[in-house]
Amino acid sequence: MKPVTTPSSDVDVVLPCLNEAEALPWVLARIPAGWRAIVVDNGSTDGSSEVARALGATVVHEPRRGFGAACHAGLAAATGDVVCFCDCDASLDPALLVPFAAEVRAGEADLVLGRRRPQGRGAWPAHARAGNLALARMLRRRTGLRLHDLGPLRAARREPLLGLGLTDRRSGYPLQMVVRAADAGWRITEHDVPYLPRTGASKVTGTWRGTWQAVRDMRRVLAEPPAAGPRAAGRAVR
Repeated sequence: MKPVTTPSSDVDVVLPCLNEAEALPWVLARIPAGWRAIVVDNGSTDGSSEVARALGATVVHEPRRGFGAACHAGLAAATGDVVCFCDCDASLDPALLVPFAAEVRAGEADLVLGRRRPQGRGAWPAHARAGNLALARMLRRRTGLRLHDLGPLRAARREPLLGLGLTDRRSGYPLQMVVRAADAGWRITEHDVPYLPRTGASKVTGTWRGTWQAVRDMRRVLAEPPAAGPRAAGRAVR
């Protein structure tokens, strides 16, 4: 298979990875041409990093366990002007990020999110949807943003993302990104994306316990006070 990366890419795709060797070929084959895939190995034992490297991805090792730890390690390793995030379990097609990055580049939005639309049975368990709905409502009360999903498919410019000073290194990382972006007055858009049944077992939303642990992490993020300085409410645009 041809490598999926090029050294001159101005768009990097961060792919947090924990034992996703089976899904990686599908995911990396769908990275848009000219973009760089950054696979962040978060302690895999199934040879994920070797698979990713053989398929042309840049591999970063993050020994500290946690979704946020993996995402932030990828952001720190990124060099592109625009950074995208995508799960590495084949539930989301990274090719869907092309219009997201274009929207950011055109200055039409500062942060673009994918609203997951499940395709087929088992794509999104009921308990996971319930947790996501509860968080969306809490986010609305905290920021005024009328978002429907806090999904992992997203795009923004790298330097402003680093400037948000994200500190959560667990399941609250995606939510903290949105909350701090809203506090900073970012324009935040949301677009429907198909959500497929994942390959392999979920590390978070596969069980009620994992889902509600993630909800607790995110409730902690929502309890944080707004960042110091003048606050401009974020604006969500469909």
